[in-house]
Amino acid sequence: MTDGSNRNRQFPNKMNTTTIVKMLILHFLSKKSCYGNELIDLIEINLNYKWKPSPGMIYPLLRSMEDDLLIEGWWDEPDKKTKRHYRITETGIKHYDKIKSLYKPLLEESLSIIDSVLKTIY
Repeated sequence: MTDGSNRNRQFPNKMNTTTIVKMLILHFLSKKSCYGNELIDLIEINLNYKWKPSPGMIYPLLRSMEDDLLIEGWWDEPDKKTKRHYRITETGIKHYDKIKSLYKPLLEESLSIIDSVLKTIY
């Protein structure tokens, strides 16, 4: 028996929305170059229109990923800076392969927990 101070009050998982969105961005950029709104649309479509990240989430994440050299960006029209395209880098590919294998068991665990809750309640 454990005392209350050792109780974990969250599901046993280290996944969060930002991590999942980052994985999706790397996934899509591993297929082709995209611009920010295109990534938002791809995420929404692939989540069956149930959720989509906001520009306020995507653009800071893209800047951070660019700072970390996971992706590189360029302006469609450098003078106007209207549309910035992104592609994955070699560093980004290695990072994506690593986190893909690292997070797959956590995603499966989350799915199992949610499935158990659904079966228990419904």
